[in-house]
Amino acid sequence: MTTRPIPLIAGNWKMNGLKAALDELTDIRDGLKAGGFGRAEGAICPPATLVAAAADLVKGSGLAIGGQDCHAKSAGAHTGDVSADMLKDAGATYVIVGHSERRTDHQDTSAQVKAKAEAALAAGLKAIVCIGESEAERRAGTTLKVVGQQMQESWPTGATPENLVIAYEPIWAIGTGLTPTIADVAEVHAFLRQEALRLAGPAGAGVRLLYGGSVKPSNAAELMGVPDVDGALVGGASLKAADFLGIAAAYK
Repeated sequence: MTTRPIPLIAGNWKMNGLKAALDELTDIRDGLKAGGFGRAEGAICPPATLVAAAADLVKGSGLAIGGQDCHAKSAGAHTGDVSADMLKDAGATYVIVGHSERRTDHQDTSAQVKAKAEAALAAGLKAIVCIGESEAERRAGTTLKVVGQQMQESWPTGATPENLVIAYEPIWAIGTGLTPTIADVAEVHAFLRQEALRLAGPAGAGVRLLYGGSVKPSNAAELMGVPDVDGALVGGASLKAADFLGIAAAYK
């Protein structure tokens, strides 16, 4: 019998949060220390301006801090970009790459996502690689083809269960309040597990597969109970400690 990976509940604050938002992070930190995440691990990915302060705030608590994107190069003439090494230096342990908002708003290709993920691994960070289909692709019945191709083309060289997380986020469910059916989530995650095994061999069984897309306290337990769902990548609900802790409570 295969042992399931340790679950991860990760929060993506996106372009939200000033210094005052660290009060919410304090509550999340304290909730984790009080056992509010059960057997799951926790991470928050604030905007780059808060990474260093957030890392200092949660030091020693077990709550991890991550970036929301990184450049594929470690340094250079790339005005406005942040490297994986800079995030590591600021105290981050994770970085999200390939989020649909980056793929759409900044035209990040899967090849670029792979390069960013490899930069993250080289810097000693854990990469959260996002994949997901559009509403049109879902309606066309090409979901598995789309996410399979994204996963294969974004999979970084040197990936292990310790440094790679895959996050499935159907684009049409992000921030809309809509979620796939439990059967839909189960189908995609079972497929992704098989793809992970194909790409990594037996080690693919240990790669965490997160679900993201309108996850909230009211549906977290059901979603987290799906086979091969090893946690969640949470957007808007991670901005409020009560909501984020309510999702993490699925693992208590």
